[in-house]
Amino acid sequence: MAKSLNIIILASALCLFSLLGIAYSTPTGLTVVGKVYCDTCRIQFRTKLSTDINGAKVKLECRESEGGSVTYSKDGITDGTGTYKIEVEGDHEEENCEVNLVSSPDTNCNQISRPKGKDLGAKISLTTNNGISSNERQANDLGFLNKERLPGCNEILRSIGLTQEDI
Repeated sequence: MAKSLNIIILASALCLFSLLGIAYSTPTGLTVVGKVYCDTCRIQFRTKLSTDINGAKVKLECRESEGGSVTYSKDGITDGTGTYKIEVEGDHEEENCEVNLVSSPDTNCNQISRPKGKDLGAKISLTTNNGISSNERQANDLGFLNKERLPGCNEILRSIGLTQEDI
């Protein structure tokens, strides 16, 4: 009788620890979250005059470290707050991953800045082997350039200690 009770207690403890292990395990799926805005001052960073873009398209691409071949690609689209969420399949520890702008529905704010022929993308680490316990990965904001600078931009630049020549 005592032996049966010990086996039941041991089996119950194993089941409990197994369930706890599942509950506190590292998540397998990752989600990339970021925002897209209209750079109304054409200075390539967000200001108080910047606005979020609803319906902007972005693309997540992971490339081999050597050779640069695309190994993973997935599109995303922003909601009313300019936020996109891209569900990622697999672990991309050995790859260089980046979110880039694709298109904006705002005809006055749809220019993609390409310094020296490259996109200004948001680099992101897509692995569970980096000490981050959350399955959400926050990407830097990405901005489309407005066709014309808004009149209040010079005042904003002065308030942060910049001039037009600094940009």
